[in-house]
Amino acid sequence: MPLGLRHNTLGERRFVGVACIPRGHDAGWIGGDLDNDVDKYWMAHALRLADEAEALGEVPVGALLVREGEILGEGWNRPIQSHDPTAHAEIVALRAGAIRLGNYRLPGTTLYVTLEPCAMCSGAIIHARIARVVYGATDPRAGAAGSVFDILTGERLNHRVQVLGGVESGEAASRLQRFFKARR
Repeated sequence: MPLGLRHNTLGERRFVGVACIPRGHDAGWIGGDLDNDVDKYWMAHALRLADEAEALGEVPVGALLVREGEILGEGWNRPIQSHDPTAHAEIVALRAGAIRLGNYRLPGTTLYVTLEPCAMCSGAIIHARIARVVYGATDPRAGAAGSVFDILTGERLNHRVQVLGGVESGEAASRLQRFFKARR
């Protein structure tokens, strides 16, 4: 049975993989809500990872690397805890995925992250050959996926990434706002 959003006998949809397959269609069907439902599912997971960061006093950003419905790596911000300025959620997730696959190249993967990647993370995403980045909240101060810089889709580099922003942006932004409000 192909993976995807399936209707059970009650007509309810449930997630079981990477494709949205409505009743009466085979696994080759591509529908309008294919990415939307799947992206929301994985972003909800990234938001839970952001909560891990917040619980440790770190900026609440979570990320996970997915390929064919399988989590290859996940992480949350931990630069303060690890004394590592590169320990952004995206980098932690990419490192875990690279170790799991035994390769620094991660083609065919999607990185879900609750905040638009910065320039450092975007560079790592390019070098890893990530196929797609889905992010929640935009970062008007340091975003490098279109807000301030456009590293991921720019034509000057040898790899371009498909980017989708704004998935569950309200949830992602509210976590960040709550965190920084408590710090003031």
